[in-house]
Amino acid sequence: MLYKRLKKNNDFTKLFTRGKKCFSPALIILYMPAKELTFGVCVGKKHGKSVKRNRIKRLLREAFRSECGNIEGKYAMILIPKQAEEYTLDRFVKSLKSALKREGLIR
Repeated sequence: MLYKRLKKNNDFTKLFTRGKKCFSPALIILYMPAKELTFGVCVGKKHGKSVKRNRIKRLLREAFRSECGNIEGKYAMILIPKQAEEYTLDRFVKSLKSALKREGLIR
């Protein structure tokens, strides 16, 4: 595994208050430099019931897993999906790649 998951509320709070934001068509990414590459997902209730939210989380984790090898440096990140009609892995991967490239975090 190339990254660790953010689990503690304190870590999420720190990123929400002090992290930089970058936007893409399907995602909002909060990030800040850290000791190691860590990653968390935040999906609110506006996205639907628990089954749909859990599916979105799985898609986001897979999108991040596919791109985390390209990330230069060590960051703590949170991915927040924007509301949409449908959520697909391809859409999340493209949005993640474009946003990270624009911020200069990816090769």
